[in-house]
Order: sequence, then C-alpha cells, then structure tokens
Amino acid sequence: MARRRFQQVDVFTTTPYAGNPVAVVLDGEGVSQEQMARFTRWTNLSEATFVLPPTRPEADYRVRIFAPLGGRGTAAAELPFAGHPTLGTCHAWLGAGATPKQKDVVVQECPAGLVRIRRGPDRLAFAAPPVIRSGPVDEELVRRVASTLRIDRPGIVDAAWCDNGPGWVAVLLPTADAVLALEPGTVDMPVGVVGPYPAGAPAAVEVRAFFPKQGATAEDPVTGSLNASLAPWLLDSGRARSPYVASQGTVLGCRGRVHIARDGDGTIWVGGGTITCVSGHAEL
Repeated sequence: MARRRFQQVDVFTTTPYAGNPVAVVLDGEGVSQEQMARFTRWTNLSEATFVLPPTRPEADYRVRIFAPLGGRGTAAAELPFAGHPTLGTCHAWLGAGATPKQKDVVVQECPAGLVRIRRGPDRLAFAAPPVIRSGPVDEELVRRVASTLRIDRPGIVDAAWCDNGPGWVAVLLPTADAVLALEPGTVDMPVGVVGPYPAGAPAAVEVRAFFPKQGATAEDPVTGSLNASLAPWLLDSGRARSPYVASQGTVLGCRGRVHIARDGDGTIWVGGGTITCVSGHAEL
C-alpha cells in the first residue's frame, strides 16, 4: 500500500456540492486494475479516475476511468471516455501543479483516444466526441419512452438518437417546466430529456438523464456525455444557438450548468466549472 494524492472534484458547478463529483487518484502508476475497481466501488460515486504517465507524445497525461457495476461486490467497468470525469481529472491534474505542453489546451489520453480540453478563465471545456448514432427514433420506441416517462405521446415534441457511446435516446418536451415535472417509471435504456426555457432565461434548456440501475431508474445530476450529444441535435435543428447554457440536476437539488459552444470548424465544446471539495491522500 502507498499513499497517493487524491482529490474529489465537483464538476459543472462553481458552488461546492452542487454539481457531479468524481474521485481522482493523481498517482495511479503501479495501481492494479483490481485495486482501481475496488477503490471505485468504495468511493460510492458514479466514476473514479486514475492518472498515469502518457504513452503518446502529444498527451499531457493518461487517465483510466472506472464506474461501479450494479449489484454487490467490488466489480467496476472501465470506460473509454466520460465527460465530467475528464473535466474533474484535468482540474485535479492542473491543481497539483502540472504544466501542459500547450498554454491553453490540455491533451488527455484515454482508451477513446486523445481528448482536447480548453482552459478558460473560469471553466474547462472538452471537445465533444463524435456521435456514433443519430437520426429519428422509430414511433414504437417513442411511444415506449413516453409510457416510461408517464406522459402522453403528444407531450413529446421530437425524438432522436443522440448516442456518443452510452446509447442515449433523447426526447424533446415543449417546455423546461414539463421536463422538471417528470416522475418516470422504470427505464430499460439511457433516456435523455430536454425542454426549452423562455427566451431571456439564464439557461436555454433544462436537461434530465435517466438510466437503468439494479432494476430501478437512476437519475444523473449533470451529464457531460448527454449534453455533448444533445448539442448537435439542438443546434442543427435551430432549437438552440451557440453558445448556450444547459441547466441540469434541479430536481435533485443540484445546480449544474453545462456551457455549450461550437467553433467555425464544427467542433462542439462542453464546459463547466470545477471545484475541489476533498483533498488528501488515499492508501492504494
């Protein structure tokens, strides 16, 4: 066992304990995969990350991201990429005094490849990975999602595949209030829900993310992957304009804010505040 630097970082917020937390082990070299999985389960968070020296010359660091599996035991699955763990890891790495190769961009190496992270004055933002499935959802599935959300089918304005890995199917409701009022039943796949706020509101849309967990429905406080895949759908359909802010976690008592921007070359950046809530050492 060795003492390793550790931080717990709240992501997509500048208010402590109002976003989505991630556990970051900064000295991950020499930790076995079994130890990573066991530690991830112990944290009782949605993800834990382990920072390692890069293997590619362009990268500033390498990260392994783990998420607990459902049920009992110590099992955890390694993820190729995840949004809020990417921002939280970058925040912890910079906060530990590391210096990136480029002034305003950090390059993270992970199983999904190289991920660029912009350093802004008050937030970090990652370049969204490509959507691997998009387009309309067949009517039978839309009706099934409506039933799961416990709303009438006409309450869904539109639906689309917004899948960049987790398998998100997204539905658009007429208003943010309709999104906030949802009391869903048991989902059997990841479902993202979005609805617009009135013009001039601090946020453009309200987002909620539901996914199955141990036979029940879980809701994520703030979801980088979902917001990253919603962005091209909302922007290309004219339902949002770059840049915009998405609110998420309101029903859970959180105040997540996801900042979306699209460059002239089409790159979508997904950003938010990051703040360290716990700092110390872990015995691994």
